[in-house]
Amino acid sequence: MFTTSYNHIHIHERYTSMNITGAVALVTGGNRGLGKAFVQALLDAGAKKIYVGARHLTEATDPRLQPLKLDITDAHDVAAAAEACQDVNILVNNAGVALMAPFISAPSMDNAREEMEINYFGTLAMCRAFALILKQNGGGALVNMLSVASWYTNPFSGSYGASKAAALTLTNSVRIELRSQGTLVIAVHAGYIDTDMTANLDVPKVTVEQVATKTIEGITANAEEVLADERSHKVRAALANDPQAFYREWQENWDTAHRS
Repeated sequence: MFTTSYNHIHIHERYTSMNITGAVALVTGGNRGLGKAFVQALLDAGAKKIYVGARHLTEATDPRLQPLKLDITDAHDVAAAAEACQDVNILVNNAGVALMAPFISAPSMDNAREEMEINYFGTLAMCRAFALILKQNGGGALVNMLSVASWYTNPFSGSYGASKAAALTLTNSVRIELRSQGTLVIAVHAGYIDTDMTANLDVPKVTVEQVATKTIEGITANAEEVLADERSHKVRAALANDPQAFYREWQENWDTAHRS
């Protein structure tokens, strides 16, 4: 397969060029934060209809927006969404959770189970439910919102990283399964995004608008991977250059936090 690089994305030329103008999309967790930014970016790019998935129905004044009750961990909701959204040709799996829990010192495994249930099993359920729909509508695009934590372990939020690593494995495998039907499967990576999820973290953050814009660029460029911010580039480079040094820094951060 011929592959070329273009800035923050890796482009593959097997797919038919994805035109968002006139497209029908479904965005999970689309009622706030990054999901809301994805919805707006798709509208700005010319999507004619967007199903806005959320655990609780939201109101919409824009006729192009179709509120959809969708808890991706609820098999009934997922099945009902697939039945109601037969015209979808862009699926954005954005819904996720980060509970900032370590593996050993967390009081229980409850947070780890919830993160895996939403970030991995919920995403898998949506991929399974919409794979045939995307095929019937010409292939389309399936976008999974991942994280730089897909690539490494951060002990302060270890179980979140595990769930995102599982979601990355899922994404790479689904891409292979769906390539023959012409479905573009995209992994989107970013560091800290300025949402409610990171409100208590005093770290540099990328805006939701930037992540959404980079993702739209990736869809239209037939990208299989989008590095949506500076941190994703830096982490990728650090892991490639000297992974031992990368993890030594995390060890020092962990030791310092626990000494204090």
